[in-house]
Amino acid sequence: MSVITIERKILEKNDEIAGRNRALFAEHGLLVLNVVSSPGSGKTSILERTIEQLRGNISLAVIEGDVQTDIDAQRVSRLGVPAVQIVTRGGCHLEANLVHDALQNINLSAINLLIIENVGNLVCPANYDLGETMKVVVISTTEGDDKPLKYPNMFRYASVLIINKIDLLPYVNCNIEQLKQNALSVNPNLRVFETSCTTGAGIQSWCEWLLQQTGQK
Repeated sequence: MSVITIERKILEKNDEIAGRNRALFAEHGLLVLNVVSSPGSGKTSILERTIEQLRGNISLAVIEGDVQTDIDAQRVSRLGVPAVQIVTRGGCHLEANLVHDALQNINLSAINLLIIENVGNLVCPANYDLGETMKVVVISTTEGDDKPLKYPNMFRYASVLIINKIDLLPYVNCNIEQLKQNALSVNPNLRVFETSCTTGAGIQSWCEWLLQQTGQK
């Protein structure tokens, strides 16, 4: 019983700080995405293609979450985008206070879009509000088509689903129609994009949608 009480208090404290983050984002008119997935789905590659596609049309910054390294922040920084790395030292998700601290290193007045790449994990990040506008869940075709049923909370709390690595469909055991059906059975309101960072398929549609969401188109 005490474990449940402690967990509730932790989440209540997190939600309080997430509320402060959300108010700050609203004050600056920002679209803020919390991008979640399992490890290896291609989140950082999607970020790189997104930055390349949106260059000159929108100002954005990135907060990277990683268990141990700053490799992802280095990749994003090479594209000329402000990036802040949060290293969780073993923590399996980002929390609102970590994002709040990271925001001290970003000029929010200079951007339209903030992308938070969460730690690779399809369980814990679903429970932690960071103050974002919406969660974007990324799943790759190499993971099969049953993940929405095995990790429903992640898909239930997301607004967007990106199915990545569609160029590998001929070589993997994944039925993309079944994958979409499984995801929509959990959350019928999901906006679905299909992408490949190798061929570039679907990246333009995803970026055009982002421009619409930020009022830049």
